[in-house]
Amino acid sequence: MFLLPSLAAFLASHSEGSAAAGLRPAGRAFTWAPVWLLITLLVGYRFQVGGDWGNYFRYLVGVSGLDFAEVLTREDPAYQLLNWLSVEMDWGIYGVNLIGGAIFAFGLVVFCRRQPRPWLALAVAIPYLVIVVGMGYSRQGIALGLAMLGLVALSKSSVRGFVIWVALAAAFHKSALLLLPIAALAAARNRYWTAAWVGLTTVVLYYLLLASDVDTLYTNYVVAQYQSEGAAVRLLMNALPAAVLLLWRPRFQFAESEARLWMWFAIFSLALLGLFMATPASTALDRMALYLLPLQLAVFARLPDVFGAQGKRYQAPTAAAVAPESGARRSTTIAKGAPILVAAILIYYGAVQFVWLNFAENAHSWVPYRFYPLVSPF
Repeated sequence: MFLLPSLAAFLASHSEGSAAAGLRPAGRAFTWAPVWLLITLLVGYRFQVGGDWGNYFRYLVGVSGLDFAEVLTREDPAYQLLNWLSVEMDWGIYGVNLIGGAIFAFGLVVFCRRQPRPWLALAVAIPYLVIVVGMGYSRQGIALGLAMLGLVALSKSSVRGFVIWVALAAAFHKSALLLLPIAALAAARNRYWTAAWVGLTTVVLYYLLLASDVDTLYTNYVVAQYQSEGAAVRLLMNALPAAVLLLWRPRFQFAESEARLWMWFAIFSLALLGLFMATPASTALDRMALYLLPLQLAVFARLPDVFGAQGKRYQAPTAAAVAPESGARRSTTIAKGAPILVAAILIYYGAVQFVWLNFAENAHSWVPYRFYPLVSPF
């Protein structure tokens, strides 16, 4: 699963900074349809894969016999509704996982295609974002897929679109509400007005989706001081690209709509690492950090063009450099060292996947991978 996007990323690494830096031409969307389908099937038709595999059956049991209105009154109503639909259609857990996997994969593919080197972004996503989150944390996987659609909207200066996608994500997993303040912080224009209406929206959604569970969440995650194995490593994986971005921020030459967004992602990533050193409640920080994972894709998908041009700054595409016949944006900077940097990034994430699958405390919940149509569920 990791090798295919890695091979594509390395083969594309000899492109000019332009081909890497520009948005993908719309005509290439068909190339990504099989990618979306493959990830959807692998996530949706997994069998007894993921640390929380058994826990999700309780949602199916919980909505059995309820009517539509009753389902909407339960916590995480969108996820409950998805389970209710699967029960009504007799699809079982595979209906829930397949639809959830499709949403997650769609958000991931759209986000990756928005990056300068989309295949590299996808390869970076596989070891943790896809395998661990997508296949292990079903509700947060769906929420993260929708949140990535929101980040794409925000990168296009659509604060309203970001808020809508994040609100929908929060209906699947309430913790996605943590992303809403990003909209106000990242706004480049009308900041006070944006802060006012985003703040009001956050308060309304808080009372609708989260307020009734705050005491329970505080008791379980903070007072009980739940700890996650490997939380420090995962927080460090976010902190590394965060530090790179903040130290060499001018080199990245983000568009105005993206610069503040990723700066705040980087700041929050480093802040979570600092909090980890100050509190033993690592599980809460670990789950919060899941929503910052797109930072890894955004930074590493640009790194070969930022540092691969032998000291030249990465040159963002301009209107004059657009190639009308293809719809792709062009740049005059050639990242001569890009293949080496791409290879280094792929080796790093390959090592992450190897170490996690072979030595992680709970890796046995993922290994071996089993595909439902090829195994007996009994």
